[in-house]
Amino acid sequence: MALGTLKGTANHLGPDVGTICLLPFRLLADMMCLSLLRRIHLLVFIVCTTCVVNVVAYDNTLYDNVAVYWGQNSYGATNTDTAYFQQPISYYCQDDAIDAIPIAFVDTFFGTGGLPVMNLANTCNPTDNTTFPGTDLANCSALASDIEYCQSQGKIVTISLGGAGGGVGFANDTEAQTFAQTIWDIFLGGSSTTRPFGDAVLDGVDLDIEGGSSTGYAAFVTEIRTLSAGASKEYYVTGAPQCPFPDAYLGSVIDEVGFDAIYVQFYNNVCGLQNYDVVSDWDFGVWDLWAQQTSPNPDVKIYIGAPASSTAAGTGYLPIGNLSSIAVQMRQSFPSFGGVMLWDASQAYANDRYDLAIKDALVAAGGTGFTYPACTAPAYVAGQDYTGDSQVSYNGYIWEADYWTDSAPSASSSSDWSAISACSGGTTTTTTTTSVSSASSTSTSTAASTTATATSGSCSGVAAWASGTAYTAGDQVTYDGDLWTANYWTENDTPGDDSGSWTETGTCTSTAIARVKSRYFKWL
Repeated sequence: MALGTLKGTANHLGPDVGTICLLPFRLLADMMCLSLLRRIHLLVFIVCTTCVVNVVAYDNTLYDNVAVYWGQNSYGATNTDTAYFQQPISYYCQDDAIDAIPIAFVDTFFGTGGLPVMNLANTCNPTDNTTFPGTDLANCSALASDIEYCQSQGKIVTISLGGAGGGVGFANDTEAQTFAQTIWDIFLGGSSTTRPFGDAVLDGVDLDIEGGSSTGYAAFVTEIRTLSAGASKEYYVTGAPQCPFPDAYLGSVIDEVGFDAIYVQFYNNVCGLQNYDVVSDWDFGVWDLWAQQTSPNPDVKIYIGAPASSTAAGTGYLPIGNLSSIAVQMRQSFPSFGGVMLWDASQAYANDRYDLAIKDALVAAGGTGFTYPACTAPAYVAGQDYTGDSQVSYNGYIWEADYWTDSAPSASSSSDWSAISACSGGTTTTTTTTSVSSASSTSTSTAASTTATATSGSCSGVAAWASGTAYTAGDQVTYDGDLWTANYWTENDTPGDDSGSWTETGTCTSTAIARVKSRYFKWL
């Protein structure tokens, strides 16, 4: 343990003990007899051992983790008060507020000499710092001890790839696999003469891909997983998609390969935190459905990504009381919730320690254990008409209708429903044509099954299956006179073929008068 770590922790035990940990033993020998010195040696051993034990290692299974990006001096980009400009990374590791720190960004994958380019704003960049010969990769080895200090405090430090406007992407899977080897060698557990952080070994990779295509990223993650298999430490893979589901760049990637955590950016989008009260906009529930039903890693954690101050993003910033309330509600409603991600460290510290405030709220809500809320809404009735704001229980979730609908709730981005909470104890109901006008309405028709199985019904408003169209779990299509529901992400798999991508959920029947449905009108 570093001396700074020992001093900072020992002082919590009292100033005298802290002094004992730090005073040279030669001075003590001049002051005390040999027998007393031996007792002090023993005390120092006990205290210093306690210092080490008190550091809690990062635990990805918790519900109260806080991830904060560092590296871009976001506050300095929009403010002139240099006191809050980005500090060395160790500055943000002095307490327990932050659990994970993605270093942002490697913003060019293939720069001069074939190596990536990393820009850490005012801390280390290719313009102001030396670069490795024949490359534009900055030598930031002065940060090695800072990174190792953060890790000694139980935090994980990862390297984030991409960022807005980054020159990133792959031509094919082979290129992606080669790049994974490069990242492994220069940042993670490999070896190279061009390691930007010297001997410091980072704890994984983060993908913040905001442009280009999805090509190669699944192969990249798979190769990182292969390289880290059997390693002496655990390596993490995280992603930071935009909140519209599915994400344009990482949507198919996270369906194909397992991620440990998803830092969903609930800002600068209509589904951002500023629209939390608009059920049809706020879509954390869809991300939880993905985590529970589609993700290759069933233990993946979903984070609320938030701006750490009003100048950190265009939209999405909320006062800490509002964010805390939302975060606690999501923690109590969805089992995949993992915590809050903030952009970025400089903004959080300038904004009255926004990071510490949200951490306190999450800790108070409880870091372990999840109790499913009861399915208190009436069971969904297949074929029934629902107006906007109606709530139903269906397939382990409570759903709220965004507007008038007679379709079944699903995780599709085009669904007429929004999942507002996971739940237990719900049932589905038999087919009926009763109209329900509000969330408080009840139904007298019940069935024992907890999974909807439609035998017949109108397919009005359900699009026909189309080759070349990508569908996500829960999407419905008509094909050959039947209604089909996608079991998971699929493209070019014909309903009824051997791929298993679709389940037949009913036979279409005609209706004399087509009902009017529109996501632009809310029926009252």
